[in-house]
Amino acid sequence: MMYDYFSSIVTGITAKLEQDPQGIHARKRYALAVATLGRRLYSGDARIAWCGVTAPFDLLNSMGVTSCFVEFVGAMLASTETAELFMQGAEDAGYAADSCAYHRAVTGAMLKSAMPVPDFIIGTSSPCTAGLAVMENMAKQYNRDLFVVNVPQSESPDAVRFLARQIEEMAGFVGDHTGQALSRNRLGEALELTNEATVLIKEIYGLAKQKPSPVDSRFLNNFGVVITLFMGTREGVDICRGFRDELRHRVATNAMDASQERIRLMWVQNRIQFPFPLESMLAEYGAKIVVDELNDVTWEPMDPDNPFESIARRILSIPFSRNADARVTHLQTLAREYQIDGAINPCHWGCRQGTGLRGIISNGLKEIGVPVLNLEIDCVDSRNLAEGQIHTRFEAFTEMIQG
Repeated sequence: MMYDYFSSIVTGITAKLEQDPQGIHARKRYALAVATLGRRLYSGDARIAWCGVTAPFDLLNSMGVTSCFVEFVGAMLASTETAELFMQGAEDAGYAADSCAYHRAVTGAMLKSAMPVPDFIIGTSSPCTAGLAVMENMAKQYNRDLFVVNVPQSESPDAVRFLARQIEEMAGFVGDHTGQALSRNRLGEALELTNEATVLIKEIYGLAKQKPSPVDSRFLNNFGVVITLFMGTREGVDICRGFRDELRHRVATNAMDASQERIRLMWVQNRIQFPFPLESMLAEYGAKIVVDELNDVTWEPMDPDNPFESIARRILSIPFSRNADARVTHLQTLAREYQIDGAINPCHWGCRQGTGLRGIISNGLKEIGVPVLNLEIDCVDSRNLAEGQIHTRFEAFTEMIQG
């Protein structure tokens, strides 16, 4: 099912791009890359590793491994409106209905043999232990070896050394399971490509900060999370260059749609994955999402001569790898840099990063004069969606900001 789904997307987008080969079409080319990755995961031909969100994908790419975080499948199932079937299967098997729906969908897909069998698994304690539990279940289900990367919640020298040793051990683990040891030259080349992409990403976010912003609410949707899968590859650099070029073009041609930016918003955590009329709802009130929490570069350039420590520092810098105070400070910084008027927190059900920190995040942004709309919504499970209520609350929120 999923292989056919991704194949149809690849075919459709390729046909559209061929009609205008000289166009930039950043979002289409990005979607094509994501669909191609999805098809490769389900092809049965690739060497696959299912991973945690903060795994070092550039290292894995340098070792010829097709890797992806498991939540990707939960998001794809939600976008195709098939997640309910798999979540129900997980619930029928005894998994709690109030746990994270990303993980319930993945677990249900695993129980129904709708997940590709991995060659090995790389779990990470960041961003959440629930994701790690899914990895442990997957290792048992498929009888595959699991390597767990324990991510400290500090950036002290000891924490960096501790994590760097684990990354080096992980590289040995991958080499043992692929039969091909890590090449320091290839890893160095991958990290150089990561640096090249990062320079472009910084420019993308710099352009997005303009007022009015050249981004629309959808343009950089989930970009900061998903682009990590392409780090360390030339394809990743090309994707980033496409986004940069399209934003430059919008600025040069004044295609900024300023009328839709009476209210500048920040989105906290990840977006709603199932079909939901968010963009039209925002446009109705002249509101625009100009920044997502995870659309940021928080790390220094990678050092190919000191790869493991460099990767460790990057992982530790990601907001989800840090404690609540550090995450709030990061959100405050983004709010100031993007000059936002308000923030939306979807408070994803069953998530300590979302629902669990709602009060701390609200208070932290309130300290700098930024109101927060907390939505009681499951970003993957649409069965309990109260769209009318959300629309009413959003209307009141925008009126309060304008008032």
